[in-house]
Amino acid sequence: MKKINDFSYYLSLFFSKYLPGQKNLKTNTILSYRDTFKLFLVFCHDVKKIKPESITLNSLTRDMFTDFLEWLERERKCSISTRNQRLSAIHAFFSYVQVNIPENLFEIHKITKIPLKRKPRPFVSYLNDGELKILFSQPDTTTTKGRRDLMLLILMILLPGSLR
Repeated sequence: MKKINDFSYYLSLFFSKYLPGQKNLKTNTILSYRDTFKLFLVFCHDVKKIKPESITLNSLTRDMFTDFLEWLERERKCSISTRNQRLSAIHAFFSYVQVNIPENLFEIHKITKIPLKRKPRPFVSYLNDGELKILFSQPDTTTTKGRRDLMLLILMILLPGSLR
């Protein structure tokens, strides 16, 4: 007899009742979450040598999911954004499950605390001195509006993060 708290039971409820019913998520979001768990089952089968039908909530650990996320990046060449989207699906599932399985709460909590990976910020090129002189010479400083425009340009250059 299968335990009521097994992985397949809660995964089925997650997709059939919770996401479309309680969360009212769009079909594409549900399909994306589904793809995450399809990939996880492939990972378990191919890499960890665990048959999908033998996966239980007790067998799922934080290390298994961090290995899965590394596998997505390394073997499947997924971007950091895709990896983070997959992690969000995992977080959503375990946030749903933790209410129903108090005996696994500690490990589930560790899984839900796996952090999103930060993406490297794109390199921002700055204007050189000659380009700044050209830019600052554009406003007509003989008028009030021109002096205002010059001041705004200077502030934009000096305080780049404040205007986002």
